[in-house]
Amino acid sequence: MGGGGSPGWCAKHIKSIMNIGPAFLGVPKAVGNILSAESKDVAFIRAMAPGLLDSEILGLQTLHHVMRVSRTWDSVISLIPKGGETIWGNLDWSPEEHHVCDSAKKKYQQDFDNNGNNSDSRRIFQVQEPTKYGRIISFGKIVSDLPSSLLPTLTSKKQEFMSLNGSSNSNAACRGVWTEYEEMSRENIRRIAENKAYTTKSLLDLLRVIAPKMMKRAEAHFSHGIAGDLDDPKYNHYKYWSNPLETKLPDAPDMEIYCSYGVGIPTERSYVYKQSPSGRCNSIPFQIDSSADGSDNGCLKGGVFFVDGDESVPVLSAGFLCAKGWRGKTRFNPSGISTYIREYRHKAPANLLEGRGSESGAHVDILGNVALIEDVLRVAAGASGSELGRDRIYSDIMKMSKKINIPL
Repeated sequence: MGGGGSPGWCAKHIKSIMNIGPAFLGVPKAVGNILSAESKDVAFIRAMAPGLLDSEILGLQTLHHVMRVSRTWDSVISLIPKGGETIWGNLDWSPEEHHVCDSAKKKYQQDFDNNGNNSDSRRIFQVQEPTKYGRIISFGKIVSDLPSSLLPTLTSKKQEFMSLNGSSNSNAACRGVWTEYEEMSRENIRRIAENKAYTTKSLLDLLRVIAPKMMKRAEAHFSHGIAGDLDDPKYNHYKYWSNPLETKLPDAPDMEIYCSYGVGIPTERSYVYKQSPSGRCNSIPFQIDSSADGSDNGCLKGGVFFVDGDESVPVLSAGFLCAKGWRGKTRFNPSGISTYIREYRHKAPANLLEGRGSESGAHVDILGNVALIEDVLRVAAGASGSELGRDRIYSDIMKMSKKINIPL
């Protein structure tokens, strides 16, 4: 342990590890990047100016180039959500299922949590159908809400995926291969999109079909599951090292680990997709359905379901390990290294003169957050987690972590 050092190297040489804006368990937006080279911002541009990013004028096909290049980046592949349905939820359940995005309704819920008045109204508020965030990809808004009993079973999907892998290519006449989609027939693309919802588990099967070359490389260098027995020699292989659910922390009981990240910004969690209208060669067959909008709790906007986070990384990915996976002595933290959660509530700058602001919780701006800088300097100067005030939590990370049933 410890980068090739002796078993006690970390305990001797490292006092604290401060993870700033960590994406320990991956990010859902990596899925959108792989599937259609999109995020919420790209989907918005496509809705405002249809055809702009797909234009063939002067050979400009921006999204095709982005997809072709990004699928060669291991950084994108490494961010595919880790932990499967246990962490991210299934067709019916997710840790964030009762998250409320609408500020008025959120305040209403908090008021009732603080006092038990008006029980009838409270009951009405709570019986709303929870958002099915576990369906990380839904083809159609209706599919994102359907009871799981009306959706294809995982077994039937696997059989279908196997048949798709063996299908012939109907796009052989296309000049050049921009993406691996050109190696799939239009019929197979239609079958993938037809009334389907995918969780993080079935998503991997989907990616093996639409991006087989990328996934072959990915599965040789990365793993996205949860270890059964961490003492199994197979977990000594380097492909498991980037997954904290498949490796142990070092033997360093006096060391401290901090999970420091921003909260309070709507962050991409799952997507509503549709089949692209274009049938020409070299077209990306799927895109985020920007017309899918509105939900009971205000979390669906422009084809994207949002949860709390730092605009890039959901709270679940950034905070779960410090909240539960590594807290105390667990099989992932056998020496009981102390963990602390330090959240920084986002506050947008008051005017343009403030630039990005000194209280930003955004993933790309948090290094300018004064409170974070103070924490880093104090730890570097020798302060312990208890001297910093231990945990500072604004989100529901502790509630979400309790809902995750993972052997510790």
